[in-house]
Amino acid sequence: MQRGRQILNSEGFRITLHRLASQIEENYPITEALHLIGIQERGVVLAERLMDVLLKATPKREINFGKLDITFYRDDFRMRETLLKPTATEIPFEIEAKNILLVDDVLYTGRTIHAAMSALQDLGRVERIELLTMVDRRFNRHLPIKSDYTGMQIDAVDDAYVKVQWSHIDGDDKVMIFSANPNQ
Repeated sequence: MQRGRQILNSEGFRITLHRLASQIEENYPITEALHLIGIQERGVVLAERLMDVLLKATPKREINFGKLDITFYRDDFRMRETLLKPTATEIPFEIEAKNILLVDDVLYTGRTIHAAMSALQDLGRVERIELLTMVDRRFNRHLPIKSDYTGMQIDAVDDAYVKVQWSHIDGDDKVMIFSANPNQ
């Protein structure tokens, strides 16, 4: 089994989620609906957790929540050894002319976000897209994409794997980094 190193513990995780929610509250007036779309699968989990924090702070805030599947928008879906299994896109609100807050757990090369923007474009012409990520790996970006709201930045070697773990899925809220070298 691959061993990883914890780079954010559960308390730091909680603080980071609340800081991200505070930044959203500062930039999205409570008088306007917030259109929050998580990228399947782990971006959805982050979006749900942020929505919980936001609604506890301001229970009357209107939040439109959606889930976006990008499987067939990925530029590598035909190149993988195993078939990708698509999940459902569930966006129960109109995105036309709306400001969208797109959410994903880790920003690395930018290809996932590019695929998500292409998928959104097929659903309508949004006014603006902002990006929120829990982790921004900063280096090895293949596309000129940056996060507007970032939980933490990590500088890691290209073959390392960063994973955001969730208490209800993985047993604890934390961020881990795994080496691609099994001997480390």
